Amino acid sequence: MLPARSNRRAWLQSLLYGPAALFSLEAFKAKRCDAAAAIGPNDNIKVTKLETFVLKNTWVFVKISTDAGVTGWGEMLKDDAKACAAGALEVADYLVGKDPRRVGFHWQAIHRGAFYRGGPIKTAISSGIDQALWDITGKVYGVPVHRLLGGPTRDRVRVYGQLSEKTGVNAMKVGVRGTKRSPFKYNEGQMFVEEVVERFKALREKVGKGVDIGIEFHGAVQPPTASVLIKALEPYHPWFYEEIVQALNVDVMAELARKTHIPIATGERVFTKWGFKEILEKRAAVILQPDICYAGGITELKIIAGMAEAYYSPLAPHNPQGPCSLAASLQIAASIPNFLIQERGDNEYSDLLAKPLPPVTNGHRPLLTEPGLGITIDENKLMAQVGEPRPYLARYDDDDGSVVDW
Repeated sequence: MLPARSNRRAWLQSLLYGPAALFSLEAFKAKRCDAAAAIGPNDNIKVTKLETFVLKNTWVFVKISTDAGVTGWGEMLKDDAKACAAGALEVADYLVGKDPRRVGFHWQAIHRGAFYRGGPIKTAISSGIDQALWDITGKVYGVPVHRLLGGPTRDRVRVYGQLSEKTGVNAMKVGVRGTKRSPFKYNEGQMFVEEVVERFKALREKVGKGVDIGIEFHGAVQPPTASVLIKALEPYHPWFYEEIVQALNVDVMAELARKTHIPIATGERVFTKWGFKEILEKRAAVILQPDICYAGGITELKIIAGMAEAYYSPLAPHNPQGPCSLAASLQIAASIPNFLIQERGDNEYSDLLAKPLPPVTNGHRPLLTEPGLGITIDENKLMAQVGEPRPYLARYDDDDGSVVDW
């Protein structure tokens, strides 16, 4: 007969670690990481520690530990790396001692507990912590996060990145650029516009009609130039135009969107459901690209996806970061009906993972089926990359020395 629930964890741990252990500690670690098997879904569990790690490439990781030995990992916004890392540590005062499985409750408490809400840093902090809490919750229940979110809604996830016959990736994204520079001036002349068009035309002819090509404006093109370019590039069938202007003035983006039949994509610098609400209502974009390390984490992306579905808009999650960002985005992709494609989904991140990701084949990544986010961070590999992030940089116009957008 099994012991009472209150003694279940101690009983299980005695089997693992006691003198009458059924198998060795090493064998147990090989079988299931994070001691996930030593706790049942109805057992008590509390957060004991929150740690952050800033890498030399500016990626920011958060690790949450529990008294059951189960740990969760997440990532935060890569810009303002030190501020995000320090801000997350402040949340430890609230989170330590709490049950990590109350993910939605904690999201609300962290967001609404601050008098000044939202903004890139505060929302990035919520995003990383949210991912880590979902990671723990999935491990406790022994399932990938998408199972807890109602998935899977598909069998595999289409990705874009480097074109490859080996992986079958047949979708890519390129920057909008002339022969020597990008179009950052307020009103570029005809010669420069023709340079941009000729470069994209040559790429289209090289890769053919079977490749989907998005064009990244990166919010660095001013509206008068963007207005000309979106029409001039149309004959060569871009898959979408991304961030045609900054998302700070949604009305300007919506005005430009009405001038082209090519879908407009945006979202990497938009955060929370409230930010995407305006994008959807004004039809400023039809493809949403929330960043799971910035827009509010898994909890918020699921809500944003539901809002987008009501407007017949798909999600193509933004991802310039590391393995937690990709894994969490793939959990969203596996749990929503209106998913389009995953950015940088072909990255392998072998320099940070203890176990390889399932390989990309035919342009698709298989679903991650391990508990939690579905990946295992190798802490030794991660610690080897911890250090000072890249310095803050500005960009200037070579002609007159004025500051221009990245």
